[in-house]
Amino acid sequence: MILRGRKVILRPLKLSDAPRIVKWMADPSVRKFLSMGRVTLQMERKWIRETNKDKNEKGFAINTLDEKYIGNVGLHLNPKNKNASFGIFIGDKRYWNSGYGTDAMRTILKYGFEKLELHKISLNVYAHNQRAINLYLDMGFKLAGIKKEDRYRNDKFYDTYYMELLKNEWQKDKKKIMAL
Repeated sequence: MILRGRKVILRPLKLSDAPRIVKWMADPSVRKFLSMGRVTLQMERKWIRETNKDKNEKGFAINTLDEKYIGNVGLHLNPKNKNASFGIFIGDKRYWNSGYGTDAMRTILKYGFEKLELHKISLNVYAHNQRAINLYLDMGFKLAGIKKEDRYRNDKFYDTYYMELLKNEWQKDKKKIMAL
């Protein structure tokens, strides 16, 4: 399945994406706000194979309109409860702060709420990732909880925010969100 946004094309992940992911994850500035550490090519290929097989995983590569692979976005579905957890990263730093993450997020939210008929989409974000928090708030997500001192990195503990967006809230703000 391919999803099209204004700036991005979300396409299925391919095994040939694995070397690029490994390269991105080797960069501490890319990993800084992610829960994963460095990864190996074998780990990434296994993850892509498993993600593509699992009907509850909706993982996509983020491509620019001219087909440059720049990151990943996905939903981990809980069909019984009609909800999903969300994750995103732009690994190619040349595309940071350029609206690609915003467009990928808009596109996946529309897919989740309209096509998958989800009731709620949630996410976890580190409290020190203000750029992402601002985006999530702009997209309509609400802070639903704080996991105090949940992450230990560089000899310091950090809080993790749990945020969520209900379908009816998204529908109410859809025009504003889709215009971002």
